[in-house]
Amino acid sequence: MSVVNSIETVGPWRKRLEIEIPAPEVDAETSLVVREYGRKVRLPGFRKGKVPASLVQQRFRSEIEHEVVDRLIPRFWKEAQEESELDPILPPSVGSVELQEGKPLIFEATVDLRPEIELSDLSDFDLPEEDSEPSAEEVEEALGRLQSQVADWVDADRPIVRGDRVTLELDELDEDGTPKDGGSEDDAKEVTLEVGDERVWGELTLAVTGLGVGQETDFRRQESIDGEETLRSFHAKVVAVQERDLPPLDDELAKKVGDIETIAALREQIAERLQQEKAQGLAARREQAVLEQLRERHPLELPLGLVEEETQELIHEYAQNLARQGVDLEKAEIDWEALSREVQPEAERRVHVRLLLDAISEDKAVVIEPNELEERIAVLARAQGKKPAQVRRAMVQGGRLQALEIQLKREKTIAGLLCQDAEEKAGGEPEGQSVNESDEPDPGEPDPDGE
Repeated sequence: MSVVNSIETVGPWRKRLEIEIPAPEVDAETSLVVREYGRKVRLPGFRKGKVPASLVQQRFRSEIEHEVVDRLIPRFWKEAQEESELDPILPPSVGSVELQEGKPLIFEATVDLRPEIELSDLSDFDLPEEDSEPSAEEVEEALGRLQSQVADWVDADRPIVRGDRVTLELDELDEDGTPKDGGSEDDAKEVTLEVGDERVWGELTLAVTGLGVGQETDFRRQESIDGEETLRSFHAKVVAVQERDLPPLDDELAKKVGDIETIAALREQIAERLQQEKAQGLAARREQAVLEQLRERHPLELPLGLVEEETQELIHEYAQNLARQGVDLEKAEIDWEALSREVQPEAERRVHVRLLLDAISEDKAVVIEPNELEERIAVLARAQGKKPAQVRRAMVQGGRLQALEIQLKREKTIAGLLCQDAEEKAGGEPEGQSVNESDEPDPGEPDPDGE
């Protein structure tokens, strides 16, 4: 007997089904729930478990109906899914529910389906080609930063320049030029900062550059406070100026910053680190280039539910970051609707990329072997300071093991596309791994869609 009354298209890859649960099934489930309630409820004048079923149903009608609906809908949604041969990508959203005594239970379920993607142009990508070998100048710049990090600060009897560490008496001024809160210049807040540091107000850096100890200046700063543009005024007096006393570039510096015997060995280590960083950066840019070109070659109407879910996930990540920084979200007056509109393009990009990679991995029969999954679990365990068995157990209990396997498939798919593209441009038959073979990126690398 069919349980699906109708199927209606209500959006890109979105269907709405009207599903009917036969009255006998509803009555049987209702009787079961009534008996369960009867065994545990207590009513004045009746012993526990002896309350008449009719009275139980009368007194707890709403609770019983909710329980019946909660039990029947998942069961009959599964039957409706099999009957309609739909391939949902998310659990259904249940709409209106009609439940009347002695009649069928009728409910609506809206579901997003996995898009049908016709794959083409999976090779010949336009990828960035860069030399990952660091130049001598880059090595010396990195060495100079290490030199600065271990330098001592000494007093400087000269005007301030960028890179100096200065101590200032800093006070905000009212419109009449007096310190705020009724204070005096003697109450100014003393701050120490590095002139030109990216965390320091640019207006402050400009204002104090060129001043010496004892000199003073006023400056203004335009800020947006609670959505309103505000011009704030400040007074700064230079208390102290210090500069770095750079140690010489010798073997003693190498021992101090890297526990290395010679400055030559330190330069070599820096060059290796820079080469790795540049190679990793190039690999990331190449992956993003492939993903963007795949999106351009495969335009797609995206399932609305997936985009909505990813948008909410991005907002959740944003809120968590604010909370970690000590921001009170209830008092922050954040326009969440505006934020949703702002992050939606990124949500659409992520969803598009995942759908394409999933389609390619299925088309190429990409397989994650058990040892590959265990290797990634071991990496996660090391990062968390736990045993692999603990991490695996937690992932199984939380239903995250399948998600990890899907992520590995995506990573392996993009790695295979890059490998295949390189081999084709080399003009020979593939000698290494193809898209469906077992080599995969470093397990510590992030998900290829940017997560």
